[in-house]
Parts: sequence; structure tokens; C-alpha cells
Amino acid sequence: QVQLVESGGGSVQAGGSLRLSCAASGSTDSTYSMGWVRQAPGKEREGVAGISVRDSSTTYVDSVKGRFTISQDKAKKMIYLQMNSLKPEDTGVYYCAAGRYIASMLDSYEYDIWGQGTQVTVSS
Repeated sequence: QVQLVESGGGSVQAGGSLRLSCAASGSTDSTYSMGWVRQAPGKEREGVAGISVRDSSTTYVDSVKGRFTISQDKAKKMIYLQMNSLKPEDTGVYYCAAGRYIASMLDSYEYDIWGQGTQVTVSS
């Protein structure tokens, strides 16, 4: 059974950077995709970025393209989200998520394994 634990959230001023980490335990073979999903107060969960374990292909929601980078370290079973040029609208709880045979890595409903979430707060 795969379990996910996030770390690295915090508070930062607009324009700043944060790096989120997600440690995966259990087997995440090449059928898995991993993603970062965020939930802002009063809003639905939104897929932010996804990465294929098989070939490291990535995808991003338009609002973070050029600012966020998702990456993985297969040997360490780690997923990262480097967030630069942060904006107040990036504020929310960020979840690491995993799932098998995912068609759209930005669709949060396709993921069935979730971490506990980490808070990111960006002040203006």
C-alpha cells in the first residue's frame, strides 16, 4: 500500500519561493503518475502539476507554467514541487497524490492515494 507524506510548506511573501517534498512508501511502479493538487479556501481541489513515474513526462495547469517545476527522484521515492514567483492566489493546502493508469494528471479525481497536505500561504 502506497503512503504519501508531504513537507516543505510555509508562509512566504509574494515573489518568493518554496519547495515541497513528497515521500512515498510502498511500490510506485511505472503504472503510476504522481501529482500535486491544491485546495484554496472555499474552492475545489485543483490539479497543479503531474509527473509520470514511467518517463518523467510532466504537465502543469496554465496558471503555474513557467513558475512551478515538478520532479522526481525514483531512487529516493521522492516527488518535489519547486514553486517560484509565488503569488497570493497560490495560497492553499497542497496535497501530494498518486494513482495508476491515470489519463489526465491534472484531474484530481483520478488520484486515489493522498498525503495529509501541507499549507502554503503567500502574502502580498
